[in-house]
Amino acid sequence: MAYKVITNCPVCSKTLKITKLQCTHCSTTIENEFELSKLASLSNDQLHFVEVFLTCRGNIKEVEKELGISYPTVRGKLTDIISALGYEQKKKNEVDEKKVVTMLENGEITPEEAIKLLKNE
Repeated sequence: MAYKVITNCPVCSKTLKITKLQCTHCSTTIENEFELSKLASLSNDQLHFVEVFLTCRGNIKEVEKELGISYPTVRGKLTDIISALGYEQKKKNEVDEKKVVTMLENGEITPEEAIKLLKNE
């Protein structure tokens, strides 16, 4: 029986590296540092969701029907998976505060315009 590759150390929780591969047929062994796909870090439930999402070609309505879950649940699962893969998801109206400050310092915008940008007005 094959087991799913673990991606985090059970002692310190840091990311593990694959260092040895072996052929089950001829026993050839290769040792080096190998990288895992980001998808390898997803749970079985998350991987199942990704498979359903892909087979539904990203159509959220079809994913809802296939899994019997609501639209907000589909969106929540997508957000969780995006985070688990290490990507940050900015909200539509989220302002890059550092960019606004830089623009203000460079005289590209007035203090009033900076305030409006920071307040999302």
